Amino acid sequence: MRILHTSDWHVGKVLKGRDRYDEHEAVLRRIVQIAGEQQADLVLVAGDLFESSAPSAESQGLVMRTLLALREDGRDVVVIAGNHDNQALLDKVYRPALSQLGLHVLGLPRRPDSGGMLTLRTRSGETAKVAALPFVSKRYAVGAAEIVFGELAEHALDYSRRVGEMVRLLTECFTGDSLNIVMAHATLLDAQSGGGERAAQTVLDYALPARLFPPTAHYVALGHLHRHQEVDGPCPIYYSGSPLAVDFGEEQNEPVVLSVTAQLGARADAKPIPVTGGRRLRTLRGTLGQVIAEGEQIPEDYLRVVLAEPSRAGLGDLVREKLPNALEVRLDDAYQAHRGDGEETGALAPQAGRSPLELFGDYLARENIEDPRLTAMFADLLDEVTGAA
Repeated sequence: MRILHTSDWHVGKVLKGRDRYDEHEAVLRRIVQIAGEQQADLVLVAGDLFESSAPSAESQGLVMRTLLALREDGRDVVVIAGNHDNQALLDKVYRPALSQLGLHVLGLPRRPDSGGMLTLRTRSGETAKVAALPFVSKRYAVGAAEIVFGELAEHALDYSRRVGEMVRLLTECFTGDSLNIVMAHATLLDAQSGGGERAAQTVLDYALPARLFPPTAHYVALGHLHRHQEVDGPCPIYYSGSPLAVDFGEEQNEPVVLSVTAQLGARADAKPIPVTGGRRLRTLRGTLGQVIAEGEQIPEDYLRVVLAEPSRAGLGDLVREKLPNALEVRLDDAYQAHRGDGEETGALAPQAGRSPLELFGDYLARENIEDPRLTAMFADLLDEVTGAA
């Protein structure tokens, strides 16, 4: 069986105020082409289709067209929600509508007999059992009383235990005569962050051990971390990563999808297929003359510029005049001045396009507060206000 594994599209993402719809359109069109070229029988989309829990009509239209295109030629398509997605929207709107067209969508975790376990007869003639687990928030996994009265370590232990129980329940019907697949949107303890994920939901109290996946699984398809990688465990466990770098922290990531070959009695093999269509993100460091000279050689790339020279009036505007794709301009730490109140004045770029979570992180950094619990609580509150599950 040929499987195409992708995740973390983040359609609707704005980078430092720059709209990226055209890039997403090109990237998703390329993913559909790859599905055909690789003769995929089954497509797995492991969460974070959207950047926001309130996606625009334009973003939803692009995702809908892509899912329908992936379904062409009789491919099975399974989609789960990630932490950025509006899980209720996927469950109440996308699931019933797309199920009529043969696509399988899960917004919220479900019991095996209510859609959490899918038994598919693929176009290759093989039977696949897919245990699908959308993102599980701590509010969903752990009761409010335990969050209020328990210790942080107890939260992590209880979250891990409860998600482990869900995986066990979903996979206990795996048999030796079917290809057994697990899908999840989660953070694993030994995995490497991609650099642009929501920080509060990749910290230790959201991390899970790889051993919770059963050795009877032929393949585990994960979303959430944006760097494609294999994680050591009792079965083949892979993150596909994001096919489009969503932030400058991801500029070293290679945008790919995974083409997986799975068969009975053998270990699944996952091959990364590069995805084109997105602009490259680069950080340039040096003097004004150095960064302008280097930046002019790469006019299509989005740039973060770190200047190694003293601040002066109009310096950031001069960089942006010469390099229109410079989305962030700041001074190197060695040249940052300090106000009397202790705040550094190194940023030469506006805050437009930064998420509330990023701005809250900036505030904590300025106040020298290092407590992941505050970031996690702010993210939970943000989810509550914006309607994310």
